[in-house]
Amino acid sequence: MISHLSGTLLSANDRFIVVDVGGVGYKVRVTVDTLQALRKTTDKKVSLWTHLVVREDALDLYGFQDENEIDFFEMLISVSGIGPKSALGIMNTAPIDHIKEAISNGDAGALTKVSGIGSKSAQKIILELREKVGGSGEGETGVGALREEHDAIEGLVAMGYTDREAREALKKVPGDIKGTSGRIKQALKQLGK
Repeated sequence: MISHLSGTLLSANDRFIVVDVGGVGYKVRVTVDTLQALRKTTDKKVSLWTHLVVREDALDLYGFQDENEIDFFEMLISVSGIGPKSALGIMNTAPIDHIKEAISNGDAGALTKVSGIGSKSAQKIILELREKVGGSGEGETGVGALREEHDAIEGLVAMGYTDREAREALKKVPGDIKGTSGRIKQALKQLGK
C-alpha cells in the first residue's frame, strides 16, 4: 500500500493534484483544505499521507496533510456505505474537530448537508463512530459550532461569495468569536482585505 508521498507538485485542480515522485506522476484526491494550503505555498515540494483505494477498474490515492486527517478519513470509510468520495465530502464541510463533536453529540443534520449522505447514512455514521471520536453524546458544543459554521457559509454564499471563498475566510476567523453574525462580520473583514 502507498501510505506516504513526497515529491514535486506538478498541477492542482479543484478535486485532485498531481505529484511527481521520481519521474512518476501520482494523481491524488485531496480535501479543499489541503488543496488551498498547497496553492498558497511557493515551494513546490509536497509531502502527503495517503490512502490507496483499490477498485476493480481503478487505483485511487487520497492525500492528507497530517495523520489526524487520514485517521479520520479511514474512520469514516470504515462505516459500511460510506465511500472515499463521501468521506472527503464530509471532511470538506467543516473543520474535523467540529465534525467529530457533531458525531459525538448525535447531530445527523450536520452530516446530511453532504451530497449523497441521507439521514440513514448519517445515523449509521453516528452509531458506529460516536465512541471512536470520544463522545458520550451529551452536550451541544459541537452541534452548535457546526451549525454556526454552516449558517455562516450559507450567509456568505447568499451575499455572492463562492462556497470556497466563504470557507477560507471563516477559517481565518478566531475560534473565540461565537455566533453566526459575529463570524460572518469577521469573515467579511477577511474577504475585504
